[in-house]
Amino acid sequence: MLRQRYSDSATSMKISASVLSASTNRPTWTVVLLLLGAIANADTLVIAHRGASGYLPEHTLPAVAVAHTMGADYIEQDVVLTKDDQAIVLHDTTLDRTTDVVRRFPDRARDDGHFYAIDFNLSEIRQLRAGERRDEAGMVRYEERFPGQIEILRIPTLAEEIQLIQGMNRSTGSNVGIYVELKEPGFHQQEGKDLAAVVLEELRTYDYLDRHDRAFIQCFDANTLKSLRGQTKLPLVQLLRDTELTEARALSIAKYADGVGASIVNLAAAPGFVRFAHQAGLEVHPYTFRADQLPTNMASFDELLELFIVQMGVDGIFTDHPDLAHQYITYLRLSKGSQ
Repeated sequence: MLRQRYSDSATSMKISASVLSASTNRPTWTVVLLLLGAIANADTLVIAHRGASGYLPEHTLPAVAVAHTMGADYIEQDVVLTKDDQAIVLHDTTLDRTTDVVRRFPDRARDDGHFYAIDFNLSEIRQLRAGERRDEAGMVRYEERFPGQIEILRIPTLAEEIQLIQGMNRSTGSNVGIYVELKEPGFHQQEGKDLAAVVLEELRTYDYLDRHDRAFIQCFDANTLKSLRGQTKLPLVQLLRDTELTEARALSIAKYADGVGASIVNLAAAPGFVRFAHQAGLEVHPYTFRADQLPTNMASFDELLELFIVQMGVDGIFTDHPDLAHQYITYLRLSKGSQ
């Protein structure tokens, strides 16, 4: 059963930006929220976007370990396949933006100039060093994050990330889950590979079998999710890039998925979609919350979280800064419990 929510519309219990930005003292505006009865979903999931990627290079094992210690409820894994059908954790189908592949394998680019993970076997992938994400010009995308010139980490396999998370769960008494994205299944199919089948088998190996096993599967490709519906009991999440956030869209997605993920920009422009999704039985997990890349109309990260968690009542958030999101939600829980 879905958790109870509070609000959906842009106007319902809206706390003005002036109230929030007038004070940096969190208890002050939290008292305002309590008086208005506006704290909506203090059980919102913190999903570490590519691990603790605000602090360490994305999808590396250190980023996973740090996210675990920061209080994430789930840690995301983007998954692609290698030439020898090994599931690795990598956001792109190419290696250009986050590794030193150009230096180590300069002659392995395709005609389009990119180096595709699917053209390398796992032993070759293990020779690469991973670092901070760069743009097409080779410039580090987030200059204030981990130093871009340091490339000492590696691309992990999905199995390695799962083993690390499960191992830390055991040693810390936690129950952090995994949140797997199938990256470009159509591209993999064109290359003669079944990404979903490989990932499902890997998840079964580590006892992720049904909706109680702390694992989500997400994908932008609706046909892939529709196919998976008959193959797994794990909860499925439809990722959306477009702005068609309507009641009809929610009802359509609910026929095969358990949740939906939309960008914070698109969802903020259509806040009523949260209500439509909830009425259709869908969880809502928007992306991506970054403390160092705020929307222009947001004065602080807390203000951004307040909009989506308190006013809109989303069920989970993807964030590069899981520690800050965890602190915020913990404060909401304590505040709600003191009423």
